[in-house]
Amino acid sequence: MITDPTAVALLIGTFFILIVLGVHIAFAIGVATVITTIYIGIPLMTVAQNMVKGINVYAIMAVPFFIVAGEIMGSGGISRRLIELSNALIGWVRGGLAMVNIMASMFFGGISGSSAADTSSIGSVLIPMMKKAGYDGEFSTAVTMTSSVQGILIPPSHNMVLFALVVGGVSIGELFLAGLVPGLFLGLVLMIFVYFISKKRNYPMGDKFEPKKALKTTWEAGLGLGTVLIVVGGVVSGIFTATESAAIAVVYAFIITFFVYREIPISEFWYILGRSVKTLSIVMILVATASAFGWIIAYLKIPAYLTESILGFSENKYVVLMIINVLLLFLGMVMDMASLILILAPILLPIVTAVGVDPVHFGVIMILNLGVGLITPPVGSTLFIGSAIAGIKIERLSKAMIPFYIVILATLMAVTYIPEISLFIPTLFMR
Repeated sequence: MITDPTAVALLIGTFFILIVLGVHIAFAIGVATVITTIYIGIPLMTVAQNMVKGINVYAIMAVPFFIVAGEIMGSGGISRRLIELSNALIGWVRGGLAMVNIMASMFFGGISGSSAADTSSIGSVLIPMMKKAGYDGEFSTAVTMTSSVQGILIPPSHNMVLFALVVGGVSIGELFLAGLVPGLFLGLVLMIFVYFISKKRNYPMGDKFEPKKALKTTWEAGLGLGTVLIVVGGVVSGIFTATESAAIAVVYAFIITFFVYREIPISEFWYILGRSVKTLSIVMILVATASAFGWIIAYLKIPAYLTESILGFSENKYVVLMIINVLLLFLGMVMDMASLILILAPILLPIVTAVGVDPVHFGVIMILNLGVGLITPPVGSTLFIGSAIAGIKIERLSKAMIPFYIVILATLMAVTYIPEISLFIPTLFMR
C-alpha cells in the first residue's frame, strides 16, 4: 500500500505539469522531487545526497567515453565508408539503396549507439541520394529513421549501460551481446519489407556486385568498425571492464579518424569534445535527478504498489509483458528514452522477474520498446531530425511511417515472446 497518496499525487502531478509547460525533463524530475520532499518533511540534504550517489558510480564513466568515441567516428568519414561498404555488398538488388540505408545504419549503430546520430549522419547522405535515384522522399526518410533504431540495440549502446547502472546486478557484457541478434533481426525484417515494397513500386537496382570493390570497401570501413570489436570483445572476454574498453575505444577512434582517415583536421577535435560535453551534461544531470526521483518513489512504496496491482490483475508472464509493453509504448511517445530507463527500469524489473522474465531479456525489450518512441509523434527526437533533413512535414512522415510501425512492432513482439532471440548469444558466451 502507498504510504502517502497525497505525496504521490504531488510528485506525479508536479512532474507532468512541468513537462506540459515545456520544462526540460531533467529539471522537471528534480523540481518534483524537491517539492515532494519538502511536503513529506524530509531534509533536502537527502535529495542532494541521492543525486551525488547516482553519478558517483564507476560504471557510469563508460557513458562519456562512448559518447566521445561515437562523435569522433561520426565526424571523421566513417559514415561515407559504411555507405560505400553497404552499397558494395547489397546495393545490386532491387531497392538496393534502401537496403544500403538499413545496412549502413546497422554498421553505424555499432559505432554511435544513437538513433539520432545515425539518422543525422546516414540520412544526410542517403536521403538525397535515394530521392535522386527515384525513391519517394517519405519512403526514403521512413527507411532511414526506422533502421536507426538498430543503433540503440547493436553494441556498444550507452542506453544499455544506463539500464545496467540503474537496476544493478545485470552484466553490461551480457546486455551488449543480448542486443546483437535483435538488432540484426530488425535489420533483416526491414530489408525483406523494403524489398517487396521496392518490387511493387519498381524502385531501381544498383550496379552489379564486384568482389574487388567489396574487399576494398570492407578493409577501409573495417578499421572504423574495429571500435565495436574493441568494446564488445574486451568486455565479453573479461580483458576490460566496460569503462576501460570505452576509454580504449576513444583512443582507437582518435587514431583512426585523425591519422588514418585524415578527412578532418585535428583542430576539429575540440569541436567534437564540445558537442560531447553538451550531450554528456544533459545525461549526467538526468542521471542525478532521476536517482533522487527513484529514491522518493521507493520511499513512497510506489514500486511495491505497482507490482501488487499488475500481478493482482494477472500473474501470466505473457499478459504482464503485454501490459508493460503497452505502458512503455505510450510513455515512449511523450517522454525521453534515457529518462524512462532511469525512472522505470528499477520499478518494472521486479515485476517481470516475479513472473520469470530474465533481467537481460527485459533490458532488450525495454530498449527496443523505447526506441519505437524515438520515431513516434508527438516528441520522437529522431522523427524531428528526419523531418528536418528531408524537408518533409511531420504529418506526412507520420503517415508514411505507418507500415514501418507495423514492422517494428511485429519485431518487438517477436523479441518479447521469443527470449532466445536475445539470450542465445549471452548464454553461449557468458553463462
